[in-house]
Amino acid sequence: MSKVWSPRPISLAIVELLERKGPLTDVALQKEMEDSFGEVSFRELNKELMRLEMQGVLRVSRLMKGKRQVELTGKPAID
Repeated sequence: MSKVWSPRPISLAIVELLERKGPLTDVALQKEMEDSFGEVSFRELNKELMRLEMQGVLRVSRLMKGKRQVELTGKPAID
């Protein structure tokens, strides 16, 4: 199976999903991304979350061991 690029960047899909659904856990976010965006690896999702967090678009906080919450900061996206 060949990998097909989406016309929409994954970072934009993450921000749009969080705008619609509100704060989500990282596992729930990955499941929602797979439903709407296609197959997304946990490694790829973490990379995008880190990039967006460094830009100040969202915040990732630890809920408990092995579970994190992802939420928008309210600042406009730079990309």
